Amino acid sequence: MVTSELIEKCKQFDRKAQKELYENYSKQMLGVCRRYVVRVDEAEDVMIEGFYKVFSQLHQFSGVGNFEGWMRKIMVNESLMHLRKEHALKYANELTHNHQQAENYDVVAEINSHEILELLDSLSTGYRTVFNLYIIEGYKHQEIAEMLGISENTSKTQLMMAKEKMKKLILEKQNYYKPYSS
Repeated sequence: MVTSELIEKCKQFDRKAQKELYENYSKQMLGVCRRYVVRVDEAEDVMIEGFYKVFSQLHQFSGVGNFEGWMRKIMVNESLMHLRKEHALKYANELTHNHQQAENYDVVAEINSHEILELLDSLSTGYRTVFNLYIIEGYKHQEIAEMLGISENTSKTQLMMAKEKMKKLILEKQNYYKPYSS
C-alpha cells in the first residue's frame, strides 16, 4: 500500500519516490492496460504514458479516496485514448436483433487469469472495451456511451454480444478439455 509520505515525495518530483511508486504498481497497472490493448508492447507504452500522467497530475490527487483507484482510472483513460488513436473503436451500427441473453452462464470456476486474458484477447476491440468498462471497472452504460462516443443501446448490445462470445469460448474450452468417454 502506498503511503501519503511516498505520494508527497512524488509530488515534489523525488525520482527515488517515483521509481518506488512505479515498481509497486507497474505490474498491476500493466494488467489494467493489457485488458484493453491486445499487444503487450503497446500496452506497456500505454502504461508508461499513464504513469507520466500520474506523476504530472499527482497534485490533483487530494488524498481523499483510494490512490490505486485514481491511478487505475488514468490507466483506463490512457488505454481508451490509445484505442481511439489507433481507430480501433470503430463500432458497427447498432444491432437491432433481439438476442436472448442467457440468465445463467456456466462459467468455469477454476479458470486462471492467463486464460481469461486469452479469452478477452479473442474478443473484438469494441466487445472487449465495453466488457472491461462494465464488468471489470464497474462503469454504467450511460458512462460508457459518453466515454466512447456511442449510444447506451450500443454499449448494452456490445456487452451482451461480448458475454455471448465469452460463453461460447468457455464452452468450447470446456468441451476441448473434456475427457473422451465411450
